Amino acid sequence: MLRRMDRRHFLSLGSAAGLAVVAHRGPALEAAMAAYHAKRPRRHPHLDRALLRPPPEVSAANLTLRAAARRVEIAPGVPVEVWSPGDGPVGPTIRARSGDTATITLENALAEPTILHWHGLRVPEAADGHPRLAIAPGSTYRYTFPVIDRAGTYWYHAHPHHRTGVQAYRGMTGVLLVNDAAEEALGLPDGAHEVPLLIQDRRLAADGTFAYEPAMHEQMEGFFGDAAFANGIRLPTMPVETTTYRLRVVNATTSRLLRLALSNGHSMTLIGNDGGLLPAAETVTSVDLGTGERADLLVDFAHLPVGSRVTLVSAPFASPARMGGMGMGMGGMGRGMGRGAGGMGAGGVPQGGAMDLVEFTIDRAVTPRGWTPRPLPTLVLPDPQRATRTRTFRFNSAMMQHDINGRAFDMERIDETVRFGDTEVWTFVNDGPFPHPVHVHEVQFQVIERVGGRARVMPWERGLKDTVLVHPGERVSVAATFDRYRGRFLLHCHNMVHEDMGMMMNYAIV
Repeated sequence: MLRRMDRRHFLSLGSAAGLAVVAHRGPALEAAMAAYHAKRPRRHPHLDRALLRPPPEVSAANLTLRAAARRVEIAPGVPVEVWSPGDGPVGPTIRARSGDTATITLENALAEPTILHWHGLRVPEAADGHPRLAIAPGSTYRYTFPVIDRAGTYWYHAHPHHRTGVQAYRGMTGVLLVNDAAEEALGLPDGAHEVPLLIQDRRLAADGTFAYEPAMHEQMEGFFGDAAFANGIRLPTMPVETTTYRLRVVNATTSRLLRLALSNGHSMTLIGNDGGLLPAAETVTSVDLGTGERADLLVDFAHLPVGSRVTLVSAPFASPARMGGMGMGMGGMGRGMGRGAGGMGAGGVPQGGAMDLVEFTIDRAVTPRGWTPRPLPTLVLPDPQRATRTRTFRFNSAMMQHDINGRAFDMERIDETVRFGDTEVWTFVNDGPFPHPVHVHEVQFQVIERVGGRARVMPWERGLKDTVLVHPGERVSVAATFDRYRGRFLLHCHNMVHEDMGMMMNYAIV
């Protein structure tokens, strides 16, 4: 359906659909590539690393967020127009406490409709940010909801239909942290040693603007930037002390899978994910996150000498994307052209390509304050043995379309109806060639099984989740209990290109 995204650009490439569906470089592909290069903005010259600046921290009570176009610096001497719900390159970090009431007003000073979704929080239908609630320029929307979720790393982002990708890409997003007494009793790093990291990848054009115009193949696989941004800052660096830091990482990229690791190969302590603290801490050397997923990590800099550097990176990996029916990975297709498919003629680092995320410079020696693993707060998980029903959702991408169970998103159509209070098992099946981070609004679920592909539940998928990554050929089953609010909510792929093009559906809790 060409109306779903960038119709003008798609038509400019004519009938060269071979970009996404063939594995050989024929005349149609050559013509499409030439057309794309003629339009592609030049890459920005080399930029120095910028100091990581934490967004301002605000309370969720009596908060006003004004969505507007602003010019802000994203690197030294490089101002860029962003669309942001705050004064910086992304929105402020909102901090709330479990049991409090959030009262937030969204003012829309953008030139197009927008709405905000509180990703991971269980909220009433009117506060969830459904795209049908998007407000026109000059309008306001008022959210009031109790904060009922446990301590954890959540986030918020624009959610208008067809425009989620471009608005979040340009800055309409931010981190939302929830605290509670059980977490505070653990003595985790706080203050300057607690660092929220909203990770994105973008392309900065030579004229100082953010380039976001997905070409044909990018409308299938996804849109990939050529450099990482953290909290809206391009290739940031941060001075740290010789002690333990808590990194609260949000994958807020448009389409990129991240493999979080340290450049020196040292381990990290994983303590939490989407739904807050895990049942037990675990030592890891890497963590995979799809768009929308989060990781709560402890990193110990105590044994590094002053003046040394270590970088949080997305380590390289083989892209899970594959050409349907051809047995060829997307990476293989790209290599035939001299680069990975994720960056095929578009200037982006391909899916699975190595990226520096945040550089840490050991700036000062202090007496280390470590953290001794201890029992984490008791976690009650949905019980799949109590499920009253099972449902299967098939995600597929083909012929310039993305859908669930063979149907593209309709704003008003209710695709599934769930009884209030029931526990159900939902199975997400990836029938297509691209990975899908599957997000369910309104509930936190337990990942109970993965069949095919990686064939196991990963350490960072334990506990409670609201987004789970499903590779091509995988079937992932989750258990959820629908016992908080009645209303209409969303299930969708969180690759923002895919959701904008229709890989989304409504379900109702009645």
